[in-house]
Amino acid sequence: MAVMQYREALRAAMTEEMERDDRVFLMGEEVAEYNGAYKVSQGMLDRFGPKRIIDTPISEEGFAGIGIGAAMVGLRPIVEFMTFSFSLVAFDQIVNNAANMRYMSGGQFAVPIVFRGNAGLAGSLGATHSHRPESLYSHFPGLIVMMPATPADAKGMLKSAIRSDDPIIFLEHENLLGDKGEVPDDTDFLVPIGQADVKRHGSDVTILTYSRSTITSLKAAEHLAENDGIDCEVVDLRTMRPLDMETILSSVVKTHRVVIVEEDLPYCGIGAAIADRVYHKVFDELDAPIRRVTSLDAPVPYAKSLEQHFLPTVEKIAAAVKEVCYR
Repeated sequence: MAVMQYREALRAAMTEEMERDDRVFLMGEEVAEYNGAYKVSQGMLDRFGPKRIIDTPISEEGFAGIGIGAAMVGLRPIVEFMTFSFSLVAFDQIVNNAANMRYMSGGQFAVPIVFRGNAGLAGSLGATHSHRPESLYSHFPGLIVMMPATPADAKGMLKSAIRSDDPIIFLEHENLLGDKGEVPDDTDFLVPIGQADVKRHGSDVTILTYSRSTITSLKAAEHLAENDGIDCEVVDLRTMRPLDMETILSSVVKTHRVVIVEEDLPYCGIGAAIADRVYHKVFDELDAPIRRVTSLDAPVPYAKSLEQHFLPTVEKIAAAVKEVCYR
């Protein structure tokens, strides 16, 4: 095991997969000469050269389309958006072409491509640079949506994404890039697509969460255990589509109470879809209504103090947990 930052784990995943398979290449804004806007691709240009680490113009629709075309003829592109808010410019390419190509070609064309980059509230970047698009992309059949919370998951999940023959939306939270953790050295370390992870075992309440909210939820769980004697089980979904309903339902049947925590907006969010499935599958197992903790239903404010109020917090999660426990 090596201790590395989240961004270093992402770099290790791409480097190992590029060394393993010469069809893999990275393209995006400032990934080469500038070593990546967030230094995720630092040193990769020197290692692999300009034919495999490619700087693009600020033209998301254009280079997303180039990546899709390259994937259709046998290459395995990694397309980096500097922020996933910019991916909305390439929405037509991702949703109409990447997601539908295998189906509309009758299986003649696969699109083994990874669209990756930062998503979420990173700190005073304003409404147009702070989108959480996971529910948006999870809406469309043909796309796989992944969101790692830890350095180990970042590496193992990205390696699985690069090896997949389907188009992947891989969302990395900018505020997690500097987080450190133990990461397996094994070059074949993979986290299976569509497999959730129980980050903390508990018996009283299930907290379903993902990405940065996993870290906040774990802090809330420790606070509740120490101060209120409530034992929370924290399930990191890791993959939004496909959802690991087996792990989710197993935990719900065990605890009989559910709180869903997400940084996304409440309306039409991932949490709403999960709550619907849980109610339909195991309604009789629930001892309390499902509670959701989300961001506020508004554009993201620029002011840091307002942004902190906007987000799910330890206090908000603890209050929701106490509510489902009738405390």
